[in-house]
Amino acid sequence: MQVLDGSQGEGGGQILRTSLALAIVTQQAVRIERIRARRDKPGLRRQHLTAVQAAATICGAKLSGDEIGSRELKFQPGRPRAGDYRFNIGSAGSTTLVLQTILPPLLLADGPSTIELIGGTHNPFAPPFDFLERAFMPLLGRMGAHVALILERPGFYPGGGGRMSVVIDPAGRLEPIRLITRGEIRGRICRALVSNLPEHIAERELATVAGDLDWPEECLEMRRIREGFGPGNVVTIEIASERVTEVFTGFGRRGVPAETVASEAATEAKRYLTTGVPVGEHLADQLLLPLALAGGGEFVTLDPTPHTTTNSDIIRRFLDVPIVMEEETDANWRVTIGAPTAATR
Repeated sequence: MQVLDGSQGEGGGQILRTSLALAIVTQQAVRIERIRARRDKPGLRRQHLTAVQAAATICGAKLSGDEIGSRELKFQPGRPRAGDYRFNIGSAGSTTLVLQTILPPLLLADGPSTIELIGGTHNPFAPPFDFLERAFMPLLGRMGAHVALILERPGFYPGGGGRMSVVIDPAGRLEPIRLITRGEIRGRICRALVSNLPEHIAERELATVAGDLDWPEECLEMRRIREGFGPGNVVTIEIASERVTEVFTGFGRRGVPAETVASEAATEAKRYLTTGVPVGEHLADQLLLPLALAGGGEFVTLDPTPHTTTNSDIIRRFLDVPIVMEEETDANWRVTIGAPTAATR
């Protein structure tokens, strides 16, 4: 049994999600102690408990410690089973983080699966739906897996109520990829979305991004959603290059000016454009696990975040795949998974 300290590294939910996914893939029992010990509210919160229950459901795992507030969990997995699943967080907790937990084993299952997830789809401190759809899933497609996402209704904090559907056509085996340069930029767009909020919020956000990035009006798009569950606002900046698409996000919060929200996203996008790396810091975190499952891969990114380094440490507890992070310049890092020659695409 793997025994993991949930307070190591970034000390949050990433340890739980990666551990559960790899416990199923490698068929190793795991005990996680001091879960989310570095957070203001340690232990399992509702979205983490849903991730645990979802992981158990797709493989028939034996569980103990699966309750709100629990700081220790024991998880003994069975084989992953393809099927049709529905998971309701019951709050604005992140649906994309629940998906992050169960997607890796279902990618390697023996048949296609469908998943319905209800909760938050655009949450601070979690990859939003747009990022998964536009940046992450196309790369999984290049690795041999095909995952279709459908946003049926957005859900924002604190109301939640969003709904997304996922269709997974597993690869059986994932193939390595290399992302060393991003190539020519072929498209760029900033979208400001408001749900049950005044349009002037989106207008101010778009004007801020246009000024910060010096983008013309044809790169700006406003979306107003009337069927959203409660108020919400998000700004996404999408940069499509020859070999990769990146998405940067600013989330509207009560008491925070629209201009500040937009500038947060624009600052991330500007740094990405200036450094010339193909993979942003959040995409780097997402790519580690599928590349490790593929047995190899390589990409150039910004300096690794605590999320990324913690994810790397957990992956190496389960998989015998080296992960090397080397600084090439002040801002650029090369991440190599497995042998460098294993990356073929």
